[in-house]
Parts: sequence; C-alpha cells; structure tokens
Amino acid sequence: MSEPSEHDAISLGSFLLTIVEPRPGHEVAYNRWYERDHFYSGCMIGPWTLAGGRFVATRECKARRQPDDHPGSYMALYWVQDGRYREWIDWAGAQVMWLHKNGRMFEERDHVHTQMYKFKGAVSANPDPVPPELALDRRYPGVIAVFGEVIEGVEPADVVLDGLASVDQCIVGRPRPLQQGPSDVPRAEGSEQRFVHLYFVNRDPLAAWDDEFEKRIGELPGVTLASPFLATVPGTDTYTDQLW
Repeated sequence: MSEPSEHDAISLGSFLLTIVEPRPGHEVAYNRWYERDHFYSGCMIGPWTLAGGRFVATRECKARRQPDDHPGSYMALYWVQDGRYREWIDWAGAQVMWLHKNGRMFEERDHVHTQMYKFKGAVSANPDPVPPELALDRRYPGVIAVFGEVIEGVEPADVVLDGLASVDQCIVGRPRPLQQGPSDVPRAEGSEQRFVHLYFVNRDPLAAWDDEFEKRIGELPGVTLASPFLATVPGTDTYTDQLW
C-alpha cells in the first residue's frame, strides 16, 4: 500500500453502492451478520476507505418506490479516497474472495445491485454545506436514491432536482467497471450516460418523498429506480420486521 503524501488531502473520489435482498425468514440474521462483520471486514478495514453507511427500505418505502416491484431492502455506501481507486478495488476484490473461502459470507441473501461509481460532484443550496466526505458520518435520517440515464452531452449533475427543502445535498455518481468479485455479484458495465443521485434528506424520507419527490421524479431522465431509504440503527434489529 502506498504511503500518504502531501497530495492525499481527504477528498471523495469514488464510492461503492450495493443493494441486497435478505431472503424471507433470515432478515435478523442477515442484518446482524452485515453490520457486525461484513460492513467492516468487507470494506471499512480496507485502505483508503473514508466512510461507510447503511440504509434500509421498509415496506412503506417500497410502496413509494418507482417501479414498485423493484427488489432490494438494504443499501450500503462506502466512500473511497480520490486517486486511490485502483488500490482500493484490488484490496476489496481480494478481500471478498478471502471472506468467501473462509466461511465469512451469508448465503441467504441476493445481490440486486453492486457497482462502483465515480464521484461527479455534490449539489447543495446551502451556502456552507456539509462536505460530501462527511455525508455518511452526518447521520442524515435517510436518502432518496435515483438511478437514471442522461442523453449524450448532458452531465448528471445538471439534472439534479432543485428547490427541494428536504434535501441537504445530492451526491452524483457515474458507474465504473467492477471486474473483480465473487460469482454471486452481478456485473454492470460502466456507462457515461447512466447515473445515480443520492439525495441526503434532513427529515423523514417518507415525508420528503410524499411532499416533494413523488411529483418531481418524472422530471429526471431515464429513471430505472427511485426509492426512499431510511438510515439503519446500528446495534439493533430495527426495521428487520418491516421489510415485507
């Protein structure tokens, strides 16, 4: 691993986003395995990981989801230091294979989405916003995640929904190829047109969705998934009985 240098000012460069569905009957076991082991052993102990956070879509979140039949209950996010993507992805690929070989995985779950994203900016109406590097440590009540596709020549940051009082900031990302990993992780090729918007909200995400997002999601191009997620409560089984 390279040593830090004067050029390594803390700066978000990439992030990993996963959406996973625990199988019915295994919700509590999955949640405990993930937050007590995999959250750390799979990413947080790795080099150049800046922060991590977990979010959950309850049945009430899924009822608002567009499309409403899209699977996925738990979303995890991991921030990676700018300029250290290759070192991080090499470590993470080898680490997850080691975890598989050593019986440290959880079989009763299905991957819905696993993708590395290039950080393309943070949009905020606040003149003194929370730095994007601190967004996961800020412990916002939740996130509205929107996946879509812009036409060629349009930047994803240019189509961020504005004027939403509930939104403190929106993190914008574009996919990066994910070439290493176990066979149960779906591969998704990077695209200059696809994007994700992560709207970090400063109040109940369900209320934010009902009051502001529901009527405006249609303004975003090529939406394949839009969903509210609640911040998990670490160290508890909160929400595990509200997924279905």
